[in-house]
Parts: sequence; C-alpha cells; structure tokens
Amino acid sequence: MQPNGILILHKPRGMTSHDCVYKVRRLFQTKKVGHTGTLDPDVNGVLPICVGKATKVVEYMSGHDKMYEGEVTIGYSTTTEDRSGDVVQTKKIEDKWTSEQLQSVLNEFLGKVVQTPPMYSAVKVKGKRLYEYAREGKVIERPSREVTIHSIDLCSEVAYRENTASFRFNVLCSKGTYIRTLAVDIGKRLGYPAHMSDLIRLTSGPYTLNESYHFSQLEELKQEGTLLSVLRPFDTAISMIPKQIVDRETEQFIKNGAVISSNIDQKRFTVYNEDGECLAIYKQHPTKEGYIKPEKMFWTGN
Repeated sequence: MQPNGILILHKPRGMTSHDCVYKVRRLFQTKKVGHTGTLDPDVNGVLPICVGKATKVVEYMSGHDKMYEGEVTIGYSTTTEDRSGDVVQTKKIEDKWTSEQLQSVLNEFLGKVVQTPPMYSAVKVKGKRLYEYAREGKVIERPSREVTIHSIDLCSEVAYRENTASFRFNVLCSKGTYIRTLAVDIGKRLGYPAHMSDLIRLTSGPYTLNESYHFSQLEELKQEGTLLSVLRPFDTAISMIPKQIVDRETEQFIKNGAVISSNIDQKRFTVYNEDGECLAIYKQHPTKEGYIKPEKMFWTGN
C-alpha cells in the first residue's frame, strides 16, 4: 500500500526542513514527499509534510495562518535577528515594564504590518537567496512586504538579567511573517536593540503541536508496522475552502475534469462525491459565465 496523506511532524531543533523531508522519505520509503513552508533550524514545532498524492495540496497549505510562541530578548541585536547570530548592538536595560505596558506595545502590531525580510532568510533577490548574500558579507536592498498579525499576546512575566530583559508572547499571523523581525521591531518600540531568543510553531493551518509526531515516535511505529496510521487525509489541508457534494451523474463529469454549467456562486470550492471522496477543486470559468472548470484534480482512478 502506497503512503498517501499529511504527516504532522514535530520538527526538532537543529534540523532544516529539507533534512526532515529526507528523513520522511526514508521512513515511508517514497520519493514523493514535500514540506509546506520552511522552519529555521533553531526553531521547533509543527511542520506539516505531504506524502504521496497529498503533495498535490502543498500549494494551498503555504497560505495557512500560523501560530507561534516566541521569546524576545531586549538588550542586544544580532546579525541574524535570532540567538544564533553575532552581536551587532548592545544597550543596558534601564527600564522596568509592567505587563500592561508590554501588552500595549504588542497591540500596536495588530493588523497589517510592513516587514523587511532579514538578510539571513530564504527570500530570493535577483535569483539569489538573501542568506547567500549575507554569508558573503553583503547587505543589499530587500523588498518590503505586508503581512497580517491577527493576534499577539504576552504570555509570561518579564525576566530581568544583568544586561537583558526577556518575555514570551503568542502570535497568530499570516504566511510570510518573520517573527525574528517582529521581535526586533518590538525592541525598537521599547527603545532597545533586541532579537528573537526562542521560537516554537504551535499551529500551521488546522494542524496543532499536540497532535504532531516526533521522529522517535515515527521510528517506533514503523517497527510496529503501523506507520501509515499517522497520515491525515489530504483534504484536511483544504478544509478552509467551501465544499460542494455532487450527485452520481455530475460525479462522472467531475472525474473527467469536464467544464460544466453550474449555478454555484462561490469562486472556488472543493467537490466531493456522495461517498465522501474529495475529487477536485473547481472554480468559476474565467470566460464562460455560468460554467465551472477544474483548478486541481485529485481523482486518479485508483
């Protein structure tokens, strides 16, 4: 039986997302594996990985909102905006903040926020990754982009040390948000250099940390012969798209990828048959009013 579905992996610290894909390929003995958005090596947490036919939904999963628990350390900044970089600027902490004052500062980031990607990031500029420029000692102009912070909440007391202060927060944000950059910007609002000293991804779309699997657990399940039981149905990744159930006659047209007439007014929707199988994603035809056409086919006939 071929493995097909979505693995909710708890990515460990010290591994790249590509390392994780390589290991999942070995575990499931298939080359058809893809991750849904990188997590930095220093970050642990939820990394959904698509296996087999589920790779067809990777493009829809990259747009999922994500929730993180992060830690900001105030007092010095780094080249990478996290704890792995070299120190750039320092400033002794001379303030004390109440929880209410910090939450007020965090609230300033709610809604649309413009971020400039850090030099140590995978964003491409002129065909080259920013981190490649950074490793060459170059700092180049980067395109800013707008992201959305849906919620951001203080979740710890402030820990004051000799020259620094740290606190933790939860943030729910749109795709493309750099929590490292958010940490730096929070520091700026407080009047100090800062960096992200810890980060855990708690959710990615509908997938949560408490339902994720560590590699050690996956190895045990493989030895028991029950590894495939961890794979979630591929259509859980597109549950945010409106759903339509079709009758048997329409099902045959859908399976053939046909353009058909329809009075459905949704711009895009998943199509299920009466047995609960997800057959395709359909959308309104761009030039034929009253018709719909396939955007992505999932039915393969086997």
